[in-house]
Amino acid sequence: MKLNKIVNEVKELVISVGAFIRHESTHFDESAIVYKELNNLVSYVDKTAEERLVAGLKTICPEADFIAEEGTAKREGKEYTWVIDPLDGTTNFSHGLPVYSVSVALYQNNRPIVGVVYEVNKDELFSAVKGGGAFLNDKPIHVSKIPTLEKSLVATGFPYYMFDKLDDYFEILKSLMQKTHGLRRLGSAAVDLCYVACGRFESYFEFNLNAYDVAAGALIVLEAGGSVSNFLGEDKDWPEGKEIVASGPVHDEIITEISKHWK
Repeated sequence: MKLNKIVNEVKELVISVGAFIRHESTHFDESAIVYKELNNLVSYVDKTAEERLVAGLKTICPEADFIAEEGTAKREGKEYTWVIDPLDGTTNFSHGLPVYSVSVALYQNNRPIVGVVYEVNKDELFSAVKGGGAFLNDKPIHVSKIPTLEKSLVATGFPYYMFDKLDDYFEILKSLMQKTHGLRRLGSAAVDLCYVACGRFESYFEFNLNAYDVAAGALIVLEAGGSVSNFLGEDKDWPEGKEIVASGPVHDEIITEISKHWK
């Protein structure tokens, strides 16, 4: 596959979808929100953005199937799969908080080979092709060089269901609050991962995610020289979004802290 051609076409597509989302944000009303389940919001903006992504991606790589958050298209077991989140940070969007993104990845056999994340409000386009490095608005990016946790700024997220793991999670947060420059919770996993890739965060961790939340951003971190694993430091599970840690040189140290409290 001509991955460089594919990634350029995907970038054009996500920018156009991002423009639609930006326009809708100027007059979005809370009455448009629908609850899929507890704390899991969706609106016509998510659905329309996904429909536009699916239509465009079908022309870019017709042989691929889909993992799509809003169910516009389905996975059929093909070698290639588009993994898309049309609006990562829907809760932020619905409240007028300007941190949300469009995330698109292309899998080959359950591993990302193309990743594109467009942060709509800052007009920042992150991209990567497997083996080709990571970029922000077409300029190369790299993870932070900070080598110790005590000098690190760390991002995380809070689960909106599966609250049975909260006690373990709070122990992790309590530990890291005392051993880092601080913790941040932005509300878009794709943005968090890209901020690790460009060195704004030294690490990011979260559990109870989905593949479409992390697929593109994780590849961008890896291509920026970072590490991605589950909470025990293993290179498994994260492609399907169960739990993820993404970091620069502090990866082993933060895994040590997380694994002390994670059962």
